[in-house]
Amino acid sequence: MKEIHNNDLKQQLMSESAFKDCFLTDVSADTRLFHFLARDYIVQEGQQPSWLFYLTRGRARLYATLANGRVSLIDFFAAPCFIGEIELIDKDHEPRAVQAIEECWYLALPMKHYRPLLLNDTLFLRKLCVTLSHKNYRNIVSLTQNQSFPLVNRLAAFILLSQEGDLYHEKHTQAAEYLGVSYRHLLYVLAQFIHDGLLIKSKKGYLIKNRKQLSGLALEMDPENKFSGMMQ
Repeated sequence: MKEIHNNDLKQQLMSESAFKDCFLTDVSADTRLFHFLARDYIVQEGQQPSWLFYLTRGRARLYATLANGRVSLIDFFAAPCFIGEIELIDKDHEPRAVQAIEECWYLALPMKHYRPLLLNDTLFLRKLCVTLSHKNYRNIVSLTQNQSFPLVNRLAAFILLSQEGDLYHEKHTQAAEYLGVSYRHLLYVLAQFIHDGLLIKSKKGYLIKNRKQLSGLALEMDPENKFSGMMQ
């Protein structure tokens, strides 16, 4: 994580992401700009974030450590969206780990200073309600898809969600758990994708060879293209 002191870029990202439209008051003076590299942690599990982040470019993933010690992949985030909003509302909430999938740019407000103001900002709270309802709806759709579509479709979407520069390298155990399938079934479909020319096995993971065909399989679950922005 690195703070970037570039006011022109900060103003550009504010404009592109409609950041100022999320608040009743002008928060520009206290807004900071942060840059994260792929695999950097935006939020550390169990540590209260010092900042309310607003993702303006890039994608991130959410992890949680379960009671048995296993690390579970929970969700994906794409710009624009807030990170740390739950901790802002409930300071006793135990934070989960948020990690950058690719290069990410965040606008940020100091959590402690802005908590009282934002919890009384009706526009911000309304935006937050809409955002959280969309996240909840997306999770319901994902659960329904896990029950209704074959793994070839779901894995194609998962690869596009989690890939980094056309390289897919998620741990098989976490991917299988997220998709609700056996380890063996996951490997079988990955081998099928290689055989069909969608992926190429490499030392670092799997290279995407045919993005168009992968996208076609993923979009069979999403004909209205509602969540395509998550798979860019």
